Amino acid sequence: MATPAAVVRPTRTLRKPLISGDELAKAFTFFFAALIIVVTFALVWQLWIGSSPAKEKFGFRFLTSSLWNPVTDEYGALPFIYGTLLTSFLALLISVPLGVGAAIYLSELASPRLSNTLTFLVELLAAVPSVIFGLIAIFSLVPLMRDYIEPALQNAFGSTPLFSGPAFGVGYLTAGMILAVMTFPFIISVSREALMAVPREQREAALALGATKWESTWQIVLPFAKLGILGSVFLGLARALGETMAVTMVIGNDPAIHASLLAPGYTIAAVIANEFTEASGKMYSSALVELGLVLFALTMLINGVAQLMIVLTTKKGSAKA
Repeated sequence: MATPAAVVRPTRTLRKPLISGDELAKAFTFFFAALIIVVTFALVWQLWIGSSPAKEKFGFRFLTSSLWNPVTDEYGALPFIYGTLLTSFLALLISVPLGVGAAIYLSELASPRLSNTLTFLVELLAAVPSVIFGLIAIFSLVPLMRDYIEPALQNAFGSTPLFSGPAFGVGYLTAGMILAVMTFPFIISVSREALMAVPREQREAALALGATKWESTWQIVLPFAKLGILGSVFLGLARALGETMAVTMVIGNDPAIHASLLAPGYTIAAVIANEFTEASGKMYSSALVELGLVLFALTMLINGVAQLMIVLTTKKGSAKA
């Protein structure tokens, strides 16, 4: 009896792809990550090249000089650096206590319905254009400062240099207050999220040991969320350092250094916005570009210090644990 012919089955060969899906995804995402670094270096390079004439003429004196005279082509950045740092400091001095306090209320004490409603309104406030804040400040905050707040401060503290001089309604303090309003949403939103990220077990353990609601919040929740709160503070600082339009409209635009918080001043972003379109000479425009480079370096330096503080705080907390 003849045996049936063997059934020949085709063999399937698997070809290994030249590059796997994981490697392709890694290369694709690495491209976008590297693109951020390339764009950053390109910005710095353009600022560095554009400011070359001013750097060659003034050198380090550009950072220490208070003279700003386009007629004689003499430029110094010190009044603008001073105004930028002072208004940002005043903004944080006002917004951090109020913002963190509001975040504590929204995350720990308010009912969920009220917390969600107020948080939605706070996030809407963050979307308001800065020029709108400037217009509101001109028609409401400036008259209020000129007629009521600044005279009251002069009556109480007029003997000190911080509140001396005439009350114009525009100046460092007014700019700091409008910046505080603009940084509120960032501090409140990020701090609230950091507080809500604290595990519920932490709160329940503190309450089970007899702590009150406030003691649990102050002694347990806040230390647990301090890194997130610190991050919100520096996020608000970054917004304050780079703000332009609102500050330009209420600071007075005086390129000089004054000890009084009521005096008019200037910031780096404001002088660039005001004078760049009018810069007719090469040295004039180069000095403004160098101001942009200074603002960029200042922002990077402060953010670097912020990251260092967060890292050191994290290591300290890990060592204690």
